[in-house]
Amino acid sequence: MTKKLGLIHTSATLVPVFKELLDKHLAGKDIKVFNIVDDSLIGNTIERGALTNDTSRRVVDYVGSAEAAGADYIMVTCSSIGPAVEASAALTKVPVLRVDQPMADQAVQMGKKIGVVATLPTTLEPTSDLVRRRAIAAGKDIELTSKLCEGAFDALMGGKPEVHDEMVAKALKELSTEVDVILLAQASMARVVGQLSDEDKKVPILASPGIAVEYLAKTL
Repeated sequence: MTKKLGLIHTSATLVPVFKELLDKHLAGKDIKVFNIVDDSLIGNTIERGALTNDTSRRVVDYVGSAEAAGADYIMVTCSSIGPAVEASAALTKVPVLRVDQPMADQAVQMGKKIGVVATLPTTLEPTSDLVRRRAIAAGKDIELTSKLCEGAFDALMGGKPEVHDEMVAKALKELSTEVDVILLAQASMARVVGQLSDEDKKVPILASPGIAVEYLAKTL
């Protein structure tokens, strides 16, 4: 019997990213995928400097819409609105996954000293908080180091990807000498990992999209 997977995005650019991953990992499985996109969710969160109650309510509404559309499983692909995703899960009859949870669980199993890198403060704190809570749930004692690449996101949005990449690469190199594993709080930073030399990648660097889709492939 065909299963339906509903994806909720805060940027249209994530649709092809996840399509490629799903085509790879769900090949041969009888699963139909549909997408809901609203970039004002992340726009409002960045503008206000935090995930607000009204934006959270809209996230819950979108999750409800995905369920009403027949989704057997729902994943929200933006880390910045993670707390709202968890709130919506309690109100939904089908499983709801925040994209960074499988990554956080994997990191907790890989080491005690965990680093989180982000280019937006609105993403750094939700991801760091998630890692702390997943460690508690797993009964693990961790040391968390968070690093914000201030100005990198503005550079990327302003048409200067090379400046963004340089700032993120610098942060990754510095953090790799202090921790056992690094989490990228935003999928947009994953591009930088491929630009690093093997010498610079002293520890594993995890990005949420691929890990989340692998998790879905096993779960579905």
